[in-house]
Amino acid sequence: MNEQMIYSVSLPRFASLLAVTVVVAAMISMPAMAVELPKRGVIAHRGDMATHPENTLAAFKEAIRLGAHVIEFDVKGTKDHQMVLMHDPTVDRTTNGTGKVSNYTLAEIKQLDAGSWKAPQFAGERVPTLAEALAIMPRDTWLMVHLHATGADLAKAAANTVIGAKREHQAIFLVPPAEVPGIKQAERDSGKNLLICNLDTRGTGTNYVDQTIKGGFDALVFSGKGFPLASDIKRLKDNGVRICFYGTDDPETLTHWFNNGIEFPVVDNLKSSLKVAQKLGINPWNPPQTPKSR
Repeated sequence: MNEQMIYSVSLPRFASLLAVTVVVAAMISMPAMAVELPKRGVIAHRGDMATHPENTLAAFKEAIRLGAHVIEFDVKGTKDHQMVLMHDPTVDRTTNGTGKVSNYTLAEIKQLDAGSWKAPQFAGERVPTLAEALAIMPRDTWLMVHLHATGADLAKAAANTVIGAKREHQAIFLVPPAEVPGIKQAERDSGKNLLICNLDTRGTGTNYVDQTIKGGFDALVFSGKGFPLASDIKRLKDNGVRICFYGTDDPETLTHWFNNGIEFPVVDNLKSSLKVAQKLGINPWNPPQTPKSR
């Protein structure tokens, strides 16, 4: 084969290799696409707790299926300093066990039935760990991680678990003041930005709004009777604070909240509350991204 023939055969191959190289290089240098998170919607309190056993993987999967914009869950510490999801100080109401969560090891609490109390079809549902819950969540749904008097050390461990799962972009920590230092320490250690909801002096008053803005918090949760001032709602929005309200399933109240600036109400009956939101142009959130896609 002469030199001219070698050139004519090799050039297309070279061009193909060059094209592939350029594409690969572009992919490597391309920044990761930002995850789109809901700007308004409903918070599924402990998952879809109206129809499923609260704070279980079954309840979270149903909330995801229905299109919750935010999924809230509660974190407690076990005797061996592991993090499990449960609202009450004891296991009595939502499992077949008795006693304080803090008196159980993880292995012991994993033996409990956390589903039968709700309905027979949930028999055998287990108490999930924080890591297990994070593993099934879509990456473009807000997560509200509610820590209940777990102490600064466990708060730090919970924050590190969220960081390790690469969920800091979507997780908002609901913590009492005593636990904020633990979240802040994890933030400093990791160099990651963590989102914190102000739970101190809750209510609907201006003082709560002032404290939230001055403290640099990322969210607040109004609660109780009454409604915040329109000027306070505006100040929160101007400062990029996410505005939540606990909690109702009443269609009239939900409509009033949404129409007057509340972005994320906490609801127990997810299905009916999503219908109310949809009438106001807030469609169910059906994230296309599964946990494995990023």
